Amino acid sequence: MRSGDNNDSFMSEINVTPLVDVMLVLLIIFMVTAPMMVQGLDVALPQVTAKALETKEEQLMITVNKDQQVFINDFQVTVDTLQDKLAKILQGRTNPEVYLKADRDVPYGVVAHVMAQIKDAGVEKLGMVTEPAPPDKDGKKPKSKRG
Repeated sequence: MRSGDNNDSFMSEINVTPLVDVMLVLLIIFMVTAPMMVQGLDVALPQVTAKALETKEEQLMITVNKDQQVFINDFQVTVDTLQDKLAKILQGRTNPEVYLKADRDVPYGVVAHVMAQIKDAGVEKLGMVTEPAPPDKDGKKPKSKRG
């Protein structure tokens, strides 16, 4: 082996500067675009004064948006196929719990029909998802209006 300006030898070092440049550009792109990705569906939930429930595992969420479209988690289904699809999903579960999230502007009859489909699919526990009521003008939580 000769030292000097021999062009026949291979360079045994990897130049990592272009790799680092590309990785930094990708990191910046992901940092800018990640907050723009929207998760879930836009639903205006009714507000109540009840306390939030604690859950241990990810639950099945049925959503009815203001256009009366029904979703199982993020997948759109029709009201007619909801019962069959939900029954198939719940076949492997030991504790069939479902949460219903309905927009406050959806007519009660539509929500009641969806609830009936959920119950007919074999769901034993059906929870309603709401938002906490805003505090009154004094900054106190409003009292529950129960009998």
